[in-house]
Amino acid sequence: MIKSKKYIVKSLLLVASLLIITSCDFLQFKKVINGDELPTGKPLASVGDIYLYTKDIDGIVPSGISKEDSASLIDRHIKSWIKKQLLIAEAQKQLTFDEVELERRVLDYRYALMMHEFEKYNIALNIDTNITEEEIESYYKENIENFELKQNIIRGYFIQLSKSVPKLARFRYLLRSKRPQDIEELKSYAFSYGTKVHLDDSIWVNFEDVINNTPLMDIPNKTDFLRRNNLYEIPDDNYIYFLKISQYKIQDETSPLEFVRDDIQKIILNKRKVKLAKKLEDDIYENAVENEDFKIYKQE
Repeated sequence: MIKSKKYIVKSLLLVASLLIITSCDFLQFKKVINGDELPTGKPLASVGDIYLYTKDIDGIVPSGISKEDSASLIDRHIKSWIKKQLLIAEAQKQLTFDEVELERRVLDYRYALMMHEFEKYNIALNIDTNITEEEIESYYKENIENFELKQNIIRGYFIQLSKSVPKLARFRYLLRSKRPQDIEELKSYAFSYGTKVHLDDSIWVNFEDVINNTPLMDIPNKTDFLRRNNLYEIPDDNYIYFLKISQYKIQDETSPLEFVRDDIQKIILNKRKVKLAKKLEDDIYENAVENEDFKIYKQE
């Protein structure tokens, strides 16, 4: 299908803008002025009056690689540069660029990148990554409405066994037992013969993740299933699947703290980063005001 001219123009404008921005530090563009090359060394390639020189690819070849690999890497860079120049040339044929606006966007991108790197450096030096249990619990309680479950979760055991395993009756008995010694025997058996095993009932897990690629995925109403079953087994042609549920929570209920603990830690850490970035900006501004490092002129 032939795309509309409007679509092509928009695409070329976007690509050309990105190429001009990303090319600033990748490979510099060298032009011919009044028919004379700028004194920048031996040219490697050219597209129209734009030249790529040997000095422009300094540093792209890592030390220690073979001559063949080095030549191949340089060849790929040259071809990539040519393709970019051809695309930019085509964009310039079909579009009229506002050079001032384009330069402003390039500068905005450059400054944003510089600020981002400076903020990242400052944050890495000053951030406190220690998050206490009290902070986690406090954030959870204060924002409890934000921790609604998006899926069913469970605590329990899941074991997939081949139909040919020995002592299957003994395993079924162990699965129903609550005696500590039987639970240890169950775990030893499951790890010895199980092809898929989840035996950590101290953590909450996504129910869909546990039963993925098993016949349990075909259960039509999983919420109703969880409410009606705490011990369940189902076979297929080659395996028997055992599920023992000690606790469950249904989608749209409030998520337990244990299930969202990692998310809360990330949120708290990110808030600290935002606060540090804001403090850095304010401190620099206040220091500049104190030292009279800038002026604001009245407009007539």
